[in-house]
Amino acid sequence: MENQSTSNANNVFHPQNLNEEVNDSSSRASTNIILNDDFSGGLHLWHPNCCDAFVISEESGNSEGIPAKLSGRYAVVNNRSECWQGLEQDITTRVSMGSTYTVCAWVAVSGAHDGVSDVLATLKLEYRDSAVTYLFIGRISASRERWEKVEGTFSLSTMPDRVVFYLEGPSPGVDLLIRSVMVSCSSLAEYDSRSKGSICDDENIILNPKFDDGLQNWSGRGCKIVLHDSMADGKILPMSGKFFASTADRTQNWNGMQQEITGRVQRKIAYEVVAVVRIYGNNVTSSDLRATLWVQAADLREQYIGIASLQATDKDWVQLKGKFLLNGSPSRAVIFLEGPPPGTDILLNNIVVKHAAKVPPPSPPVIKDAAFGVNIIANSNLSDGTNGWFPLGNCTLSVGNGSPHILPPMARESLGHAPLSGRYILVTKRTQTWMAPAQIITDKLKLYLTYQVSAWVRIGTGATRPQNINVALGVDSQWVNGGQVEINDDRWHEIGGSFRIEKQPAKVMVYVQGPDAGVDLMVAGLQIFPVDREARFKHLQSETDKIRKRNVILKFSASDSTTLLGTYVKIRQMQNSFPFGSCLSRSNIDNEDFVDFFSKNFNWAVFGNELKWYWTEAQQGNFNYKDADELLNFCECHNIQVRGHCIFWEVESAVQTWIRTLNKNDLMSAVQNRLLGLLTRYKGKFKHYDVNNEMLHGSFYQDHLGKDIRANMFKIANQLDPSAILFVNDYHIEDGCDSRSSPEKYIEHILDLQEQGAPVGGIGIQGHIDSPVGPIVCSALDKLGILGLPIWFTEVDVSSNNEYVRADDLEVMLREAFAHPAVDGVMLWGFWELFMSRDNAHLVNAEGDINVAGKRYLDLKKEWLTLAQGHIDKQSQFEFRGFHGSYEVEVVTRSKKVTKKTFIVDPGLEPVTVSINL
Repeated sequence: MENQSTSNANNVFHPQNLNEEVNDSSSRASTNIILNDDFSGGLHLWHPNCCDAFVISEESGNSEGIPAKLSGRYAVVNNRSECWQGLEQDITTRVSMGSTYTVCAWVAVSGAHDGVSDVLATLKLEYRDSAVTYLFIGRISASRERWEKVEGTFSLSTMPDRVVFYLEGPSPGVDLLIRSVMVSCSSLAEYDSRSKGSICDDENIILNPKFDDGLQNWSGRGCKIVLHDSMADGKILPMSGKFFASTADRTQNWNGMQQEITGRVQRKIAYEVVAVVRIYGNNVTSSDLRATLWVQAADLREQYIGIASLQATDKDWVQLKGKFLLNGSPSRAVIFLEGPPPGTDILLNNIVVKHAAKVPPPSPPVIKDAAFGVNIIANSNLSDGTNGWFPLGNCTLSVGNGSPHILPPMARESLGHAPLSGRYILVTKRTQTWMAPAQIITDKLKLYLTYQVSAWVRIGTGATRPQNINVALGVDSQWVNGGQVEINDDRWHEIGGSFRIEKQPAKVMVYVQGPDAGVDLMVAGLQIFPVDREARFKHLQSETDKIRKRNVILKFSASDSTTLLGTYVKIRQMQNSFPFGSCLSRSNIDNEDFVDFFSKNFNWAVFGNELKWYWTEAQQGNFNYKDADELLNFCECHNIQVRGHCIFWEVESAVQTWIRTLNKNDLMSAVQNRLLGLLTRYKGKFKHYDVNNEMLHGSFYQDHLGKDIRANMFKIANQLDPSAILFVNDYHIEDGCDSRSSPEKYIEHILDLQEQGAPVGGIGIQGHIDSPVGPIVCSALDKLGILGLPIWFTEVDVSSNNEYVRADDLEVMLREAFAHPAVDGVMLWGFWELFMSRDNAHLVNAEGDINVAGKRYLDLKKEWLTLAQGHIDKQSQFEFRGFHGSYEVEVVTRSKKVTKKTFIVDPGLEPVTVSINL
């Protein structure tokens, strides 16, 4: 919120005093149950009652007919044909029975009327199966000349199903103006005790969690539940306590046991869940078992929140653990267990749901003697035959000559031009795909170091199809991908990738595997070495200066130019024009802390699910655009540009059931209706569309409708909304770990679409990446850059259990993108804990604390803003080099007169001259 003047001469309240009067005290502001109380979020959460409304901003100035005295930001309610029409907000979940609330709203009127008009504050109380009642709160006679304060109090003796606060009253045709609204508990102590003060970290909000009171407070969800002290002839006993409960007669996967926790769970509080569970019956020995939270808002909107899942067995009790957080205040909340197939029962011994303890961040990893760029593979150049190597499986290793003498390009970026020996390992007599040359490297690895992998590989004769080659690491019982490449000829091919180990292993083996049985494999110059990220960052800073900055000449003029020499100027960049965005979901915008971080630190958005077809039409003919509409309205109110993700999704598992059951003609009609419905509804609203997501990893629509359907989707989308840039979008393009989506495959895919006439306008690289290495990412960008299309990272997230390492990973991705001329924007795939698709990927902890990775993001954003200061020279000029974006210049003359002007620096190679008249 912008700072306002606080002068209040003669104790008369003026518009400029309102922020001080209503919002200056943080303790008072925190008690306000009205959301978006000063309309800084536009009309978000406010609704005009059978009339129209809009918000006047401080920058836009007053509308015609509204006195200039009524300045600032406020809502205007117009086109009123009845006295009772006004502006309302649902406050059901934020009030409670028995509390006393104080109301203070600043209002005025405008329009055709004489003198003054009454403005009323009113509550509308709705009860099921009974008439709506109205509760008068306060009244004021408002005028055109000044803001007036309508005040009052109210208390609820019973709790209605719905409580709506609204302002009404002026005669028809008179516009109602509202500057701010506060509704607060009259007792701050009472309010605090009802909010965060009532949270006890050790308090279990589950009633009867160990079934000591039988099945009280518990119920079946579509099935029966039964209390036990033992089962299966005494073979199943409680893990603790005397009892456990089980389901019975389950006929659906979602059947289970549940408890309503309405009123005991609070918004913006992170809860941890620990349940002791197992399964039994129907000859199922292992099954997925999930804890889920169902919440219903006051407007009856439903949401299912996944808390935790695991593979439960019929052998032992196991702990099901997870966390959740509610952004809004639900009218109902129910926690339940579900998942196993019908006929298999869920057993619950006990469950705890309590405020999650805050975990202190780990220390940065201490890595001694990192030895950046030093190969940890023994006898890599094969100067000592095959010593240090062993055959994995019953295959034969020998040494051959004739492999490349130069390092593969991606390794060359890190290691320079050191020559290779020209020798290679030949692997013959392979009877399994996994048979390969191998080494044990356990003692050579350091935890939390990022390692780059590089080699030349080739296959022998006899292959009847393309062969996938993989550098693999066996880390104890886990397979780790060190890079992949597909080979369909007899040439040498570069293979590259990366990995990192974050837990101490007992054994690590590296091996190169993949060709079909009977196909010989050749491996040359295998390198595994730790990368020096800091050295790379210095290089990227230099590259960034070349492509994201421009020389600027400020040319000043004044009525007396002789006064300009030596005048002091201070330049501050207000915003970098490079797009940085994030995904968000509908529930996120109910959390004002989330909204605050998002609106301050991102200028683009993409919806996580709310625009996808399975969300907007989960059942055929039943459309849900409400969530997308509200998110779009939120973005428009905050001046945030939006990407449309996605029109279609080519991967079959992401296609809803009713679509998968359609015949070819009906499926074609459904596709056409989807395009027509979505792109006409939102024409001009989304700057980009991901047309058919992940075409390198799926083929549902192509398989059912033919190859032409992909290009036709682009063509029709372009016809319906020519203003939108149409993107391809896929994953593992930039990391070397998936041969299906190498840069070469992506280029071939894009060219194929273009040859069919598809108006492909942009390249989306998702950026879900582990242990990123700059030269590998840059290599992919260089290759794709030859197409001349804008490249966006569309879904970036990085994951590490150590926040410092996570911050380093994020810095790699952001610096590589920002330093590359082909990249036009970066979108994160979320940033708030518990609202991301990957664990240990968040920048902000669940309750709003910015972690190390988040601070690194903010530091980079700050680094990419220009500050400059100095004095105007003899030519009445001041020169500097700055990032592209919007600026403010402050000029201080010798007489101490301060003048502020704004200007824009657009991308360009030549210096730009900005004329500023003082």
